[in-house]
Amino acid sequence: MINTTTLLLHLPRPILPSFTTISCRKIVSRRMSTNPPMEPKVRRFESVEEAHIHPISKSDGIRFRLVSYNILAQVYVKSSLLPHSPPACLKWKARSHAILGLLKKLEADFFCLQEVDEYDSFYRKNMDSLGYSGIYIQRTGQRKRDGCAIFYKPSCAELVAKERIEYNDLLDTVKADSVSCSEQETETSNEANRDEKAKDSRKDSRDLSDPLVRLKRDCVGVMAAFRINEPFHHIVIVANTHLYWDPELADVKLAQAKYLLSRLAQFKTLISDEFQCTPSLLLAGDFNSIPGDKVYSYLVSGNGKAAETIEEEEEAPVSLCSVYEVTRGEPKFTNCTPGFTNTLDYILFSPSDFIKPVSILQLPEPDSPDVVGFLPNNHHPSDHLPIGAEFEISRE
Repeated sequence: MINTTTLLLHLPRPILPSFTTISCRKIVSRRMSTNPPMEPKVRRFESVEEAHIHPISKSDGIRFRLVSYNILAQVYVKSSLLPHSPPACLKWKARSHAILGLLKKLEADFFCLQEVDEYDSFYRKNMDSLGYSGIYIQRTGQRKRDGCAIFYKPSCAELVAKERIEYNDLLDTVKADSVSCSEQETETSNEANRDEKAKDSRKDSRDLSDPLVRLKRDCVGVMAAFRINEPFHHIVIVANTHLYWDPELADVKLAQAKYLLSRLAQFKTLISDEFQCTPSLLLAGDFNSIPGDKVYSYLVSGNGKAAETIEEEEEAPVSLCSVYEVTRGEPKFTNCTPGFTNTLDYILFSPSDFIKPVSILQLPEPDSPDVVGFLPNNHHPSDHLPIGAEFEISRE
């Protein structure tokens, strides 16, 4: 009898068809091609030295680049809110690396970023690897996860002072006015005041007729003073903010703008006295205000360009002008979504004889291929565009 077990062991092993492996590779490759990697579009800085701004041409001046960018917090990224965006470009891994790659290519000395979440888990360590240190202010409120950040290169600038801006502090002015008009509230105990604050935090956010509710928007800002040491010593104040968004609360945005500039004026005086200097002043951010509206008009009113809507006694306490406006004119848009496309982001500086803009970051036209179909998309990881300017400072 033939032992079948022994025979099977000596039979040659069958050769499997090679098309199985090839077929799998083709399927995988086809699937990967449906989600192309994000390729951020970065435009160049263009010179504005021929513009009517009396540019500085001294070779020994300090030059630095500042970029402002609302990067769109991931906590606000939902496909239901952004149905026009390719789903792949809304995922955190793709967006975060695209944002980081874009910031790297912009090569700024100062970044003013808004809607920054994942600061500790992502941005701080990754920006550190690119040579930046950071200052981060998270929005007020337990459910608010994003905030404002200033990143700077220690090789270029040394941080010497910083202050937080809490727009909820406006509530204290309302309470002070109420107390001054009410003898009963004047005699309220500290314990009762604590109870009142607890009640305020539980009030219905839709009760906008109550000024304590109307003004409590949990928005923040940050301002910092930096000493630039090369080629000579100079102090630069950089402020970054994000004002409230709702057009129905234009009065709240204007109140925030007034509080911002009052704090900025105080901070400038503090730095001037402390370091016996005349610091340069730069303010950047998402102001959620279009060119010519009340907030915009107020911000530049200290520069002698107050609009008819701004009373003389309400002119800003600091002189500011928009770097794009005085060079090429405000961009056609910095925010681009199906429901709204317009300019909301600005870089403002305090004009003087020793600081001038020398270049600005170019922005796309409405028909540029990389913005057709609105943002975010595979070329722009946020619904906003970055704006930027390069400044030169001469010796005082």
